[in-house]
Amino acid sequence: MGKKTIVFLSFMILMSYLPAQDSVLENYIQEGLKSNLALKQKQSSYEKSIQVLKEAKGMFFPNISLNARYSLADGGRMIEFPVGDMLNPVYNTLNQLTQTNQFPQLENESIPFLRPTEQETKLRLIQPLFNPQIYYNSKIKSELTNAEKADVESFKRQLVAEIKSAYFNYLKTENILELANKTTELLKENIRINERLFANDKITIDNVYRSEAELSKLEQNIAEAVKYNKSAKAYFNFLLNKPLESDIEISDEIKISFLETELQNSQENAINNREELQQIQSYKNANDYNLKLNKFNKTPSLTAVVDYGFQGEEYKFTSDDDFIMASFVLSWDLFRGFQNKAKIQQATIDKQIIETQYNEAENRVKLQVLDLYYEVEAVEKAIIAAQQEKLSATKSFEIINKKYNEGQASLIQFIDARTTMTNAEYNVIITTYDYKIKYAEFERAACLYDIVE
Repeated sequence: MGKKTIVFLSFMILMSYLPAQDSVLENYIQEGLKSNLALKQKQSSYEKSIQVLKEAKGMFFPNISLNARYSLADGGRMIEFPVGDMLNPVYNTLNQLTQTNQFPQLENESIPFLRPTEQETKLRLIQPLFNPQIYYNSKIKSELTNAEKADVESFKRQLVAEIKSAYFNYLKTENILELANKTTELLKENIRINERLFANDKITIDNVYRSEAELSKLEQNIAEAVKYNKSAKAYFNFLLNKPLESDIEISDEIKISFLETELQNSQENAINNREELQQIQSYKNANDYNLKLNKFNKTPSLTAVVDYGFQGEEYKFTSDDDFIMASFVLSWDLFRGFQNKAKIQQATIDKQIIETQYNEAENRVKLQVLDLYYEVEAVEKAIIAAQQEKLSATKSFEIINKKYNEGQASLIQFIDARTTMTNAEYNVIITTYDYKIKYAEFERAACLYDIVE
C-alpha cells in the first residue's frame, strides 16, 4: 500500500469519525447570538450610542418653547413725573385770560417702576444658522456610534468562536468517555479470560490482580473525564444562556474544513474586515472631527431668535396685547486664555497616539493570523499521523490479543498493546478536536465566518 493511499484512507476514516457541526452547531450559534447575556450588554451600549447620536442631530432643528410669566410687585423705585409743576402755571394764566376755571390744577404724578401686576406669555423659536460646534459634534457622535457597533460585531465574532470551541470541547469529552467505556469492556473481558486461565492453572493469580489494577486505574481516569464532560457542558450552556445541565444535541452529519486559503490572503481579509481595526478607525475619525471642531471655535456662531406672545397687566389675548420680536444673535469668543490652542494641541497628540495604536493593532492581527495559520497547518499533519498510528496500533492489538487468548503472549504484551491502541485512539480524538478548535480560532482571526444579522 503506497503512502498516498494511506493518506487518502486516513482522511476518509477521519471524516467518518467526525460528527457534523453544520446545521446543529449553526443553530446553536444563532441561539447564542440571540441570548448571550454579555452580548446583550454590548448591544444595549450600542443602542444607547444611537440615541446619543439622535440627540446630537436634534440640535440642527429649531427649539420651540413656551414661556409664561405672571408677576406681583409692591414697592421698589418710583418714577416722579412733575406734571403739576409744569402745567399749573400755564393753566393759571389761561384761566386769568379767559376769566374762567376751565383749566383745573394738576397734581404731580408718582409712577411705580414695577407694575403691581404683569404677565408675559410667549412662544420662542431658536434656530441655529451657523454653528460649527453642532455640526462637528454630530460627526463625532456618529463615529463613536460606529465604534460601538464595531465593538458589538467584534464580540459577536468572538462569541461564535467561543461557542464552536465549547461545542468541540464537549464533543471531545464525549468521545473520550465513549473510548473509556469501550476500553472498560475490553478490560473486563480480559479479567474474565484471566480468571478462566487461572482456574485452569495456565497462569498465576498475579495476572488477575494486574488486570484488576488496570481496570481500577481506568475507572479513576473515567471519573476525571466525567468531571471535564460536565464542565464542558455547563460552559457551553452558559454561553447560550441556558440551564447549565441542558442536554446538547450531537448531529450525525459529516463536515470538516481544511485550510483552503493562502496566508497572505488570510491576512489581507483580516485587515479588511476585523472589527477591532474598524473600531480604532472610527476613533481616529472622531478625533479628526474633534480637531476641526477646536479649530472652528475661532469662528463666530449665528442664531436666529423669534418671540411671539402677549403682554399686559391682565391676561388678554387680543390684537392690542400681542407682540412679535425677531433677533439675530452673534456670538464670537475673541479670547479664552489660550484654552482653544491647548485643545488643538491635545487633539493633535491624540491623533498621533491613535495612528500608532492602529499600526500596532494591524501588525498584531497579521501576527495572530500567521500564528494560527501555522498551528492549524501543524495540527492537520498531526491528525494524519495520529490516524495512521491508530490503524497500526489497532492491528497490532488484534494480533497480540489473539495470541494472548491462545496462551502465546504474556499479560505484559497484552497490556502494552492495549495501552498503545487506547493511547492512539485517544490521540486521534485529541488532535481531531484540537484541530477544530484551532480552526475556529483561525476562522475568527481571519474573518472567514460570516455573521448573520
